[in-house]
Amino acid sequence: MPISSAIKGLQNIKSMQNVNKSGIPNKENSDFIKLHMCEKERTRLNCEKIRIQQRLEIIQDRLIEIQAHNDKKAEQMFNSGSKELNSVKSEWKTMSIDY
Repeated sequence: MPISSAIKGLQNIKSMQNVNKSGIPNKENSDFIKLHMCEKERTRLNCEKIRIQQRLEIIQDRLIEIQAHNDKKAEQMFNSGSKELNSVKSEWKTMSIDY
């Protein structure tokens, strides 16, 4: 049995892997198809853009809520910390230690 690469003319067979041409030939008729495909893609991208903007608004709102919560808690911690320092200062007593 001969090896397939040894068969004369087998390498000349054109398959879709070897063809580098577009499936749509560049004729006047293909311009309408290309315009239609471009319009479809433009519509799809606009829809995707709207969805991304809506998601971005939700994310930004959530980030603002988190920042407001953090600011509120930081203020509460600062106020409680200063009260504790004042109460701690008054509770401390000094003593002399003899060695």
